[in-house]
Amino acid sequence: MPIEPEPAAARRILNAPPSVRARALGDVRHGFFGREGGVSHGIYATLNAGTGSNDDPHAVTENRARIAAAFGAAALIGVHQIHSPDSVFVAAPWPGARPHADALVTTTPGLVISVLTADCAPVLFADVEAGVIGAAHAGWKGAIGGVLEATIARMRQHGARTIRAAIGPTIHQANYEVGPDFEAKFIAADPANARFFALGAAGKAHFDLPAFCAARLASLGIEAETAPHDTYAARERWHSARRAGHAGEPDYGRNCAAIAL
Repeated sequence: MPIEPEPAAARRILNAPPSVRARALGDVRHGFFGREGGVSHGIYATLNAGTGSNDDPHAVTENRARIAAAFGAAALIGVHQIHSPDSVFVAAPWPGARPHADALVTTTPGLVISVLTADCAPVLFADVEAGVIGAAHAGWKGAIGGVLEATIARMRQHGARTIRAAIGPTIHQANYEVGPDFEAKFIAADPANARFFALGAAGKAHFDLPAFCAARLASLGIEAETAPHDTYAARERWHSARRAGHAGEPDYGRNCAAIAL
């Protein structure tokens, strides 16, 4: 089932900036936010949520405040992402520095947990009945390392049983060309991973990141909804690190995936 732009009724909840929502997450407040609806300029235009970018920090602060305000909150809760398999539980805003991790889980109503991506896969999770939600940043390193499994395990530690998941906008196979060493890592981990690689027009391997993430979740008994949006292909809608690199740009903005009870 594809992820579709939010309907008009949902916009009254997440009214600005525009976001993409997942049917699988039902009425849980969430959104995948791209480039639209912010105040940044140039290569970061206009909604850049990346605190680690070289964008004007005042613009980033305003952009993040706009996303938080769409949930009726004062701020987004995130982590210092390091492409790891690590997940953390958060019950309140961090009192100091953000922990180094790539996934968050909470049971606190009103707390807006979020992850940043710019081609990596943002994955949002919810168990409505148990009142547990999660958000994961799944680049290839985190995905093969187990960040999705760690998020599910953390959710289950806090009472989750029936977990729904949505894989948001990410780079798709058509634009994810990789080298032989990259492919070899996945085949060495599991020969069945060969199914996530296909030859592109130039005769080089292309990796299917969203399919790989979906398969990891399926192995845990969780059927994930996958967004049809390719971050590399849609310049006006999504930030993309790989596209920026191919264009010779010195930096890139970050998309934001956020969810709250």
